[in-house]
Amino acid sequence: MSNETTNPQDAWSFETLQVHAGQTPDAATGARALPIYQTTSFVFEDAAQAAGRFALAETGPIYTRIGNPTVDVVESRIAALEGGVGGLLLASGQSATTLAILNIAEHGDEIVASPNLYGGTVNLLQHTLAKYGITTRWVENPDDPESWRAAATPRTKLFFGETIANPKSAILDIEAVAAVAHEVGVPLVVDNTIATPYLIKPLEHGADIIIHSATKYLGGHGTSIAGVLVDGGTFDWSADPERFPNYNTPDPTYNGLVYKDLGAPAFILKARVQLLRDLGPAVSPFNAFLIGQGIETLSLRVERHVDNAREVAEFLQAQEQVTRVAYASLPSSPWYERAQKYAPKGAGAVLAFELEGGYAAGLAFVDALKLHSNVANIGDVRSLVIHPASTTHSQLNPAELEAAGVNPGLVRLAVGIENIADILADLELGLHAAAAFTSASATQPATAGA
Repeated sequence: MSNETTNPQDAWSFETLQVHAGQTPDAATGARALPIYQTTSFVFEDAAQAAGRFALAETGPIYTRIGNPTVDVVESRIAALEGGVGGLLLASGQSATTLAILNIAEHGDEIVASPNLYGGTVNLLQHTLAKYGITTRWVENPDDPESWRAAATPRTKLFFGETIANPKSAILDIEAVAAVAHEVGVPLVVDNTIATPYLIKPLEHGADIIIHSATKYLGGHGTSIAGVLVDGGTFDWSADPERFPNYNTPDPTYNGLVYKDLGAPAFILKARVQLLRDLGPAVSPFNAFLIGQGIETLSLRVERHVDNAREVAEFLQAQEQVTRVAYASLPSSPWYERAQKYAPKGAGAVLAFELEGGYAAGLAFVDALKLHSNVANIGDVRSLVIHPASTTHSQLNPAELEAAGVNPGLVRLAVGIENIADILADLELGLHAAAAFTSASATQPATAGA
């Protein structure tokens, strides 16, 4: 008989992992549900244990800004669902994106990015990071792998894209872009928020680092803000020491630690002990608990979200006043074949459509809805709506709006899990209100946006 032991989680399906991964009954009480460790700090048994934890010689909690048992379970569960070697839960999706980049790029470095990104990410890359000396080079045609190669330079430190773009519904060719990134010698970082690991597992297609706004479908109920990083553990930071000195030279702030010596989870450990320590975007244990509860029903919710989204997309495509529907699971989408490859279960539940009446029609549509909530969020169990040109993307210039696929008459829906008949009836109210406007009113008012 073999003396080897196996981890039963290695054989568990997605649906089982989302309920059990990373957790055993609480050792102190036997509690079955995930306990909330609402504490700032943790008592050390003795000075030797304290020294060992600070030196990373042994695992264990030190201070909730760096790690917490409630948070640890959620990190482990998300990493298991994505197939990564480690996770890091943070205060928001935006903090996850920021730390992912700062964990690789420094002053004087460059990022190569798809223009098909959430408006807040565009602002971060184009403006905020630029102030700190990190330049973004935008890919001219993100559907062409050679366009990614053309944008790379010796200063490039990472490629960045969204697996399913918000709100354009463009599907990133993960496999092709990852191949180019690795030929160039850099990791591919992807935002997998809309897809979730239930629909797309980017690491299986060559991506290296995954970002989620856990606020959205992972949490799923619109109750808590959080973000997460997942380390695939496959990128070799030591292959090009000159390109990645921050992984190959001693960190003077951590007793000369060389992060590449930490092995596969070097990225996630560096993000925790260096950036989370210094910048402090820690998630609260209670928010981590709520995200963990949401994950337990992730597959069930996403299945219903996607079923409803398909019906909504088909319904909207049949309306005369709708000039375009952006949803990659529609055969009319330019990304349909790619969606079939990467997201055969469905291209998420965020879709957008353009009204013939333009800006005024878009506003009228949103205001007429009763069931849909007009909020700056996606991924809630409730159906949500927003007019991107006047809200989420209002800070973008015309060229950036065009690149993001945001026109004046565009309306974005995050289709919820309500009964589909009620969702469609509510959309009919919006279409009736928007019908009062014609294409002559499609020009965006000069006072709107930025």
